[in-house]
Amino acid sequence: MKKIFVILGVLTQTFLSQAKEGMWIPSVLGAAFDDMKAMGLQLSSEDLYSLNHSSLKDAILIFGGGCTGEMVSDQGLLFTNHHCGFDNIQYHSTVEHDYLRDGFWAMNRGQELACPDLSATFIISMEDVTTQMLSGVSDTMQLASLNKIKAANKKKIEDEARKANKCDASVRSFNYGNQFFLVLSKTYTDVRLVGAPPSAIGKFGGDTDNWVWPRHNADFSVFRIYAGPNNEPAAYSKDNKPYKPGHFFPICTSGVAEGDFTMVYGFPGRTEHFLTSYAVDFIVNRLNPFRIHMRETSLGILDKHMSSSQKVNIQYASKQSGISNAYKKWIGQDMGLKRFEALEAKKKVEEDFTSKINNEMYKSYQPVLPKLKDLYLKNEGYNMAQSAFSEYVYYGPEIFAFAHDFQNLIQNYAKLDSAGTAGVIKKDLKAKVRSFYKDFDLATEKELFTALTPIYMKFVRDDLGPIAIQHQMKSMDAKDYCEILYTKTIFADSTKLLTFLDKVNKKSWKKMQKDPVLAISTELFAILDTQLRPKVGEFNSNLDFLMGNYVKGLNKIYPNQTYWCDANSTMRVSYGKAEGSTPRDGTDYIYYTTAQGILDKYDPNFPDYIFPDRALELFRKKEFGKYAENGELRIAFTGSNHTTGGNSGSPALNATGQLIGINFDRSWESTMSDIYYSPEICRNIMVDIRYVLWVIDVYANAGYLLDEMQLVKK
Repeated sequence: MKKIFVILGVLTQTFLSQAKEGMWIPSVLGAAFDDMKAMGLQLSSEDLYSLNHSSLKDAILIFGGGCTGEMVSDQGLLFTNHHCGFDNIQYHSTVEHDYLRDGFWAMNRGQELACPDLSATFIISMEDVTTQMLSGVSDTMQLASLNKIKAANKKKIEDEARKANKCDASVRSFNYGNQFFLVLSKTYTDVRLVGAPPSAIGKFGGDTDNWVWPRHNADFSVFRIYAGPNNEPAAYSKDNKPYKPGHFFPICTSGVAEGDFTMVYGFPGRTEHFLTSYAVDFIVNRLNPFRIHMRETSLGILDKHMSSSQKVNIQYASKQSGISNAYKKWIGQDMGLKRFEALEAKKKVEEDFTSKINNEMYKSYQPVLPKLKDLYLKNEGYNMAQSAFSEYVYYGPEIFAFAHDFQNLIQNYAKLDSAGTAGVIKKDLKAKVRSFYKDFDLATEKELFTALTPIYMKFVRDDLGPIAIQHQMKSMDAKDYCEILYTKTIFADSTKLLTFLDKVNKKSWKKMQKDPVLAISTELFAILDTQLRPKVGEFNSNLDFLMGNYVKGLNKIYPNQTYWCDANSTMRVSYGKAEGSTPRDGTDYIYYTTAQGILDKYDPNFPDYIFPDRALELFRKKEFGKYAENGELRIAFTGSNHTTGGNSGSPALNATGQLIGINFDRSWESTMSDIYYSPEICRNIMVDIRYVLWVIDVYANAGYLLDEMQLVKK
């Protein structure tokens, strides 16, 4: 078996001194498994991951596009985070049935709500295919030739795997192309909402508490997967039956004690531990400050409008949550990286690396760092502009991305009409119009445009920004320009837009091409397609190539050091123990919180600390049922498990593989761990599974769901 690459933060630190760091591939745990056993794990490696029999991996799934979920019954029932299910809870919410505010509980399977476009993906296997992927590759090969051979090898491996296994197959790159795994998976698309607490419980603490400890929210939601004949994936049908998983987690009602072994099993999204000082400098000193400024401005506007209208609150709840989550993370990330002098530490690593390759033996690695530095300097403008595009178009005024959906019809109407396909496209666009305006408020939209447009234009080079906006902003302020733009465009009025689609003809589609919003949208996406994507794509390709050489060089220069593979949304295991932290002088965090913390924070006049009356009454009477420990109901706990985005909803497991919690966050001090890990302060946050059970059983009176779960003692 090929050597497994594993990162341990900064090379100047003592290696393997903190085994809690790392996100490990479960099919090839290697030395990490021995350390897990030493820390208290009572399972075999086959219990964690097996191709021959049921194992823990069979209870874990990719929920939607970017979260993790876990099976908790043999009848398709799964847990994930409330914030992972948020979009689907919002989808079913109306002013009359506000499930975001009031919660939702299906009291029988007939009341479960189908969720279009929601999926659940299970991993069948992960196999090292590095040898096959690098067949025909040499160290002297140019990048273009290298990529061509790898692409051909990848296609061959995937095609053969799909044919042989009759499932989805994807070859994934690890550590900048130094290792490759073939991932076989199966995706189910009939997933239904079963239950969710009110946001005042599921998001208690709101933006105020996001990314911080202590924490007091029941960040969970409940869904059920349905399958067709033979337990196979099938489109939604009333005839589908609950999915039978290969494994589901027993739920431990004994709790977790300080120092207990803990394990998080899921699909972490992205870490970048090998980043050079040039990358860290760009992120900390230029990229993050811009993104924080944009999102801070957006959030101020959204919070104002959402607080004044229940309808607007529902319309923008999901968007506001997404904007806020990354915004606060980036603030904490910058603070941590600066406090722990990550930039300086990276420079020391690079200085040591440079000194050790200054001989003939390592001649091929000598140009790597200078080339990486030059690459970042030459491409900073393009990288900044692409990030600015995303912040402006996808997290700012929504009208430009929406108008872009009409490009094909408007620019190619004559051809589509002649081909007889224009009618189908118009029908699809009508559905998009209704969906878009369901969650659109014109007053909010206009204020976002007015506030964000000047910021966007300030941070983007003139040659990489839309000329239409540049021209108008020279002669008037953003507010006046906004009024003119949104008055003249058809895209601000759903009635006019639907009428246009009903009556569109060769004459009207030509008139539509002159719409001012469409003109800006066309220019924005043209810049993205013709300049930003090609340049950033070329940058990323060169970056992967150079970073791959850098990682390879580190492995040769420091042969006794071990490196874990950066997270890339593939299945991983991280491990540690339940423990608190002392992140700063005079601050000593214990590892758990209780219901008393909610009573202490409760404030009916502050939205983030509102709590449902029924739950308040139950808490005050200490009606915790069988879920109490020493008369307390524990809410959440922290552990030293290395996690990142994508681990949201991951099962938190004890030494015997029982479910003790659901991972949902990191402490603010930990957000730097994607780039730089500090074992003394990096902590993940998990909702105690007993609080989840209490909400379902005692608060929501949906205890029938517990009947299909396996509740056990430690």
